[in-house]
Amino acid sequence: MSSIALTSPISRSAGRTRREPAPVRWLLIGLALLFLTGFLFLPLAVVFTQALSKGWAAYGAALIEPNALSAMRLTLLAAAIAVPLNLVFGVAAAWAIAKFQFRGKSLLMTLIDLPFSVSPVVSGLIYVLLFGLQGWLGPWLQDHDIKLIFAVPGIVLATIFVTFPFVARELVPLMQAQGSEEEEAAIVLGASGWQTFWRVTLPNIKWGLLYGVILCNARAMGEFGAVSVVSGHIRGMTNTVPLHVEILYNEYNSTAAFAVASILALLALLTLAAKTLVEWQLHRR
Repeated sequence: MSSIALTSPISRSAGRTRREPAPVRWLLIGLALLFLTGFLFLPLAVVFTQALSKGWAAYGAALIEPNALSAMRLTLLAAAIAVPLNLVFGVAAAWAIAKFQFRGKSLLMTLIDLPFSVSPVVSGLIYVLLFGLQGWLGPWLQDHDIKLIFAVPGIVLATIFVTFPFVARELVPLMQAQGSEEEEAAIVLGASGWQTFWRVTLPNIKWGLLYGVILCNARAMGEFGAVSVVSGHIRGMTNTVPLHVEILYNEYNSTAAFAVASILALLALLTLAAKTLVEWQLHRR
């Protein structure tokens, strides 16, 4: 059989793609760079330029202002609670979906994707309707002196809701692709369930798990819509960093607003760097 007959259509198509005229390649590259410049690099440059427009002293003062520090602490607290909980849920859900067959599996997948299809503002409103003073459970919570809405617990609940798909959705396809042969072999050799998880499953999914955690943490710290509805915008108490930026900007204190926003921009850059590193490790494997 000739070599021409052995060449697949995909290989021939890839060869034609590599032989595209130089002007076409440069045009596509130029359009991509133009898009990145207009929608990524330029906004980042504006954030840092405006943040430092009145000098480093004003920049530092905006970051150490009591309300700004309180917003940062609350943001870190919400992320510190939401991310570990979503990590546990994501691993458990991915394990169940990828390794077992059971009734309601499709429903579970649909529920995991729910925060992607529901507006964060709507999810925050649902919490208000459930736990607010005029909500279904509001009177009972008030009688027992439990405050969820317009308090830290409500912010944590809203953050958990909008971020819980990230770890699970990252692990499900990875674990499905890996199959369950290695776990079955470990169990046949006498390993317990925990030993199988720690010594077989976890090493195989560690980079995908880290990838999901990075995305989950970035969304938790940058969430605005759901948190805005349930927070009450109480300065120094229930304002996260995105809400604090909004208040400063609405008060025409643009320098301080951009200074605090630069923290979120730095977080985005660090997330992008960590994401790139994890993707590189995944490709290596």
